[in-house]
Amino acid sequence: MLLNFFSCCSFGIRHDTIVQVQFVLASNNPHKLTEVQRILPDIKFLTPSDFGIKFAYHENGNTFDQNAVGKARHFFYQLIITRVDDYAGLCVASLKGANGLRSARFGPPGQRLNDLGRYKYLLSQLGNSTDRSATFVCCIAIILDRHRLVIIQDAVAGDITWHPRGTLGFGYDPVVCIPRLGKTMAELTAHEKDKISHRGRALRRAALFLNETSSY
Repeated sequence: MLLNFFSCCSFGIRHDTIVQVQFVLASNNPHKLTEVQRILPDIKFLTPSDFGIKFAYHENGNTFDQNAVGKARHFFYQLIITRVDDYAGLCVASLKGANGLRSARFGPPGQRLNDLGRYKYLLSQLGNSTDRSATFVCCIAIILDRHRLVIIQDAVAGDITWHPRGTLGFGYDPVVCIPRLGKTMAELTAHEKDKISHRGRALRRAALFLNETSSY
């Protein structure tokens, strides 16, 4: 079965024997693989490279679920196995929802930035704006077969800080503060982050569904 996350990643389940179930993470992002494996430690994850596949998908949807489903279907037809894909992003209110679907590609036109460059660019775009509210969104699309599709989406609200704080995590974690904790995502331990993050919430809900359906 494949799962796709539009945030971040995709994975699925592959039945190699009568009893063995394997999940395929449709992502080339090692940070996502580490995070997904940590959140769901009882599941063994494979990646496209384990199948000799160089996975690439043009994320041109207008919503998180369109990109998640698109990635899931793309990989499903490459492997013809049940798949799950995840797509995630950071939506900033004062930027009218940007960087949103373009979170992984956010930056000046024609420039491809790394994590540090992207969150510095985000801070420069916000400037002195007093509305710093933002939401991390993670959408997971699960394709069981050609006719059965499940979408799971969750989110966590925060505020964009004035300066980066913390050294843990990845992506925009150093500039997203969770108000009730008073810490950025990058100041949280892995365990603390997984409990409240958009990906952690969505993955746990997906795991409940997959545990009920993997035997069918």
